[in-house]
Amino acid sequence: MNRTKDGWGPENNPLVPGRRRRLAWAWRSEMGPGAKLRRNSGPGHRFLLNFGPHLRPGRIKKFFGNISFVVLLNLLVKPGWVVVENLVQDRLGHAVFGTFTALLNWTLIVASVSDLGTTQLTTKRMAANPEFLGEYFPTLLPLKGWLSVLFLGLMVGSGWLLGYRGHTLTLLALTGASLLVTQYTQFLRGTLQAHQRFNTDAVLSVLEKALLLLFVLALLPVGITLDRYVGARSVAVLFTFVVLYALVTRLYGRVRFKLKWDHARGLLKASLPLALITLVYGLNERVDMLMLERLASPAEAGYYAAAYRWVDAIMMYLWTVLPLFFAKFAFVTGKREEQQELLWFGQRVVTVPLLFVCAFVLFRGEVLFWQFTHSTGPELARMTLSLKILFVNVLVHAFFAIYSTLLTSTNHEKPVSGLVAGSIGLNVVLNVLLLPRYGAVAAALNTLLCVVFVSGGYLWLVQRRAGVAIPWGTIARLLLAFGLLCAAFWGLRLWLNQWLLEAVGAGLAFVGILFGTGILRVAELKALRR
Repeated sequence: MNRTKDGWGPENNPLVPGRRRRLAWAWRSEMGPGAKLRRNSGPGHRFLLNFGPHLRPGRIKKFFGNISFVVLLNLLVKPGWVVVENLVQDRLGHAVFGTFTALLNWTLIVASVSDLGTTQLTTKRMAANPEFLGEYFPTLLPLKGWLSVLFLGLMVGSGWLLGYRGHTLTLLALTGASLLVTQYTQFLRGTLQAHQRFNTDAVLSVLEKALLLLFVLALLPVGITLDRYVGARSVAVLFTFVVLYALVTRLYGRVRFKLKWDHARGLLKASLPLALITLVYGLNERVDMLMLERLASPAEAGYYAAAYRWVDAIMMYLWTVLPLFFAKFAFVTGKREEQQELLWFGQRVVTVPLLFVCAFVLFRGEVLFWQFTHSTGPELARMTLSLKILFVNVLVHAFFAIYSTLLTSTNHEKPVSGLVAGSIGLNVVLNVLLLPRYGAVAAALNTLLCVVFVSGGYLWLVQRRAGVAIPWGTIARLLLAFGLLCAAFWGLRLWLNQWLLEAVGAGLAFVGILFGTGILRVAELKALRR
């Protein structure tokens, strides 16, 4: 079948004769018998119409509201948590905190794959078939429990092989147990996401951090030690799990545990590709910290942790918003036109907020380390350089992470797994060669190179495997907007040389840039308000 250069065939192309009439009929059928399609309805109306029946104006407005609510909650909690964790690192010292960070990242790698991909599989299946919950949950809940126990043993055993002993190994076990409970909590949250309860899920997504923030603040008067800090994390995780389990039971009823081996085998067979993706992503994001502590020094791991903490905080925007798109993409699997419209909408939603943050860090990243009063000048300079390199990595993610979400939610897990596995191999080789000599800065550069490699692969896979057109025009406008924003920051720094005034001025300029480049349109905003 002949297709246009954007990947559409005649059956999807609105320019083919008769297609517009069918689109109009479908829209009227969806909106009701009284709906009319006016010829001169304006660009804002056409913008919303482009989202198709599944994402008609009312639904896209509601979905945008879900995203806004999630982001607002994270803005209320996450910045405070970053400030408190900076304070903890300053009190404990870079070497002690670097050791803890290495332990935490190893447990994150193992815990991320402890469910063998069943969390993502459950979200996909329930989004497409709500009856999946009642049929498979009696098997999934005990299966995940036994897998958690198994992986806790693997976590501690592998820690011993890595050279951890005594009290350090005990901290590894306690941290690992907490993270496995967190994984179970995220699995239960998947039921809320699949049933489109995004606001409820948003509240639960920040509950653990909010509790931990309060616990750490309570520890300040008596003094923060590593043992107390790890204990506070464990209590916050356990409380969040109890609250979520009670909520899911109330919403969907009590589930009787009944492990059916035929169900378990089928689930694990289907989820293993997702488990491989989770493992390679976990390795790709977390292996640097562990290798730094083992190959360079705990202090270098501490410097990198201080920089990566801000990356992690900002990336929470992506990891909060992208699961919403994951559920939406899964809901429209096989509907290429709706996938394309959702992708083109998501490109702006995901990228625009991060452009400003990345530009600020590139020009004024040093102000983010104001709490490290016990650090020397060279230590602060090393953390700042690592931070700026890592935020170029954030910029690449801002443009291209949504393409991975599209692929993994629409049954293209295997090629994505292979792509990210190649990235991990490259990262490990570069780390072995460069970390012993260059430390945290080399880890940041290696991460950036690997992200560029894997993002290029995402674009190729979306075009060749998914058959969805890449919004190159939108990407070009976003790049232009970022360049103009950087020029504004540069000029304001020469003129004002005061970071807060520079940020305010650049923010105002950025609003004008977004409208001037056509990334945002007044008509679209008016349409979303209706």
